[in-house]
Amino acid sequence: MPNESRADENGISFWLPGQFSSLAAVPGVPGWSTATIYYHTSLAGSGAAYAAREVGVGRLSRTANLNLNVNGSGAADLQLVNATYVFATPVLGGQFALGMSVPLGYNNNVAINGLLTTPAGTLQGSLSDSRSGFGDLYPMATIKWHQDVHNFMTYVTGDIPIGTYDPTRLSNFGIGHGAIDGGGGYTYADLKSGREFSVVTGLTYNFRNPLTDYQSGVDWHLDWGASQFVSKQVHIGAVGYVYQQLTADSGAAPILGDMKSRVLGVGPQIGFVFPVGDLHGYLNLKAYYEFDSKNRPEGWNAWVTFALSPTAPSTTSSRRH
Repeated sequence: MPNESRADENGISFWLPGQFSSLAAVPGVPGWSTATIYYHTSLAGSGAAYAAREVGVGRLSRTANLNLNVNGSGAADLQLVNATYVFATPVLGGQFALGMSVPLGYNNNVAINGLLTTPAGTLQGSLSDSRSGFGDLYPMATIKWHQDVHNFMTYVTGDIPIGTYDPTRLSNFGIGHGAIDGGGGYTYADLKSGREFSVVTGLTYNFRNPLTDYQSGVDWHLDWGASQFVSKQVHIGAVGYVYQQLTADSGAAPILGDMKSRVLGVGPQIGFVFPVGDLHGYLNLKAYYEFDSKNRPEGWNAWVTFALSPTAPSTTSSRRH
């Protein structure tokens, strides 16, 4: 009998790979800034963890003593809204900021087909689910330091599970449990040459899901971005990420083997800097192709980010995206 794909509950991780990319550790401008991110993903795979991030297999993944041979696909459209306040008073010699994000989903489609064998018999056919809703709340705190072309950051974030979630549904926007994530990052940004490179890495600790008595393992992630400013307003480059589950899951459902998930992603990006009245505007487009997945589906995803922040007194390109 094949193992169930149980890397992270239902194949869904708290961390959405690709959250950080170019200029991630560069300090911002004191005051309020806002960002809206359109995110589209299309995924396919086999096993109980075929649709990561926004979709879960609900009741199927929590059924004990089954042989699940299933193919699935999922697609979702999300609008993430973020508000961040950057403090002018230094904290630990760096720039302190607090922010909150919430995703709004309006197109989450899941479909599976295949063969399910249980002690009661064998079922063959297909299931599908589609819904709209909102995700969990994601607070984040950062401290950033700047020295010449070198920029450093540390961050802590987490999951407040208030999003649309039902363990008996195939399609979900929330993950049903809390999580805490922390890490650090570095950005090399040479304004004279226009070159920059950023990398951010962190660990996620997942709390137990009270509705399923299931606890996902510890996850490690690394996001990176590199680009060249071809003018004062435009930069082009590449982005990528690595996602690896470090410890196995635990809980009420049976764990058949040390099922840890992994996926890699890479793709292009382009960004535009422009004034919006008295504010600093930024538009970024990036996309990732996923590969080398294990116990997790792979596919592609695209991001469109539009951000507004106060205008910097001496530069117009110090924005995280």
